[in-house]
Amino acid sequence: MNTAAAAATMRLSSPFRGQTILPPRHRVVSSRRGPGRAGLAVSAAAGGSPATVLVTGAGGRTGQIVYKKLKERADQFTARGLVRTEDSKAKIGGGDDVLVGDIRDVASIAAAVEGIDALVILTSGVPKMKPGFDPSKGGRPEFYFEEGSEPEQVDWIGQKNQIDAAKNVGVKQIVLVGSMGGTDLNHPLNKLGNGNILVWKRKAEKYLADSGLPYTIIRAGGLQDKDGGVRELIIGKDDEILKTETKTIARADVAEVCIQALLFEEARFKAFDLASKPEGEGTPTTDFKSVFAQIATRF
Repeated sequence: MNTAAAAATMRLSSPFRGQTILPPRHRVVSSRRGPGRAGLAVSAAAGGSPATVLVTGAGGRTGQIVYKKLKERADQFTARGLVRTEDSKAKIGGGDDVLVGDIRDVASIAAAVEGIDALVILTSGVPKMKPGFDPSKGGRPEFYFEEGSEPEQVDWIGQKNQIDAAKNVGVKQIVLVGSMGGTDLNHPLNKLGNGNILVWKRKAEKYLADSGLPYTIIRAGGLQDKDGGVRELIIGKDDEILKTETKTIARADVAEVCIQALLFEEARFKAFDLASKPEGEGTPTTDFKSVFAQIATRF
């Protein structure tokens, strides 16, 4: 689960995972035209075999949507999921294409990435609320990370393990879903459980950007459990979106951007913040090629 979701559940006000971007502030991207499919970056070209895409964190709320969307596009993709537990596997159908593994275990990841063409990383450390909090008494709840599941272990070492394993098998692209807020060391999310979660997420993002692999880094705003495809997307950089009133996005829209990033060369070697206008304002984004083409930031 993306930590943005955890932050929203905790009722924090801030949403949670160099070069310039045009225009210089955040930009709303909309189109009434459907996206062209002239050049497919990772998915199957005409007459080719569907590309195999592994979704890690496939048991999370956003990961489930990505996995399902890939399954629905079987002409382009062969979906594979990685989850932490048998319960999570059962939650998304329990198929043979869902593997149970631990991203902190190099051997476990090596088995999961064998034969894949692309990797979508949706793993994240998740803080838990300490027991005994009584909202009627005021104050703020306290949080902690379970031993071995701290952000350093999950959001840094676990993601580094995934990137290394993917590089070893020659993947064509990695899509990493991170979080806005990483430019601010004093961001409230870093204080949750003293985990510095955004610091470790940013470290993993930088490692991916320096890996030499084609990548797309999506730093999502506050995640919402709403229908996708009905809003105008906003692209930004360096947490500029957090200074505005439009700093949230539906999980389904994040999931769609993940998949669209696999379709277009314009999405490669790009990093950007992602949010959306409220439903009913503007025109729902459909031309994803143009979305990616406007992005100039590599990190």
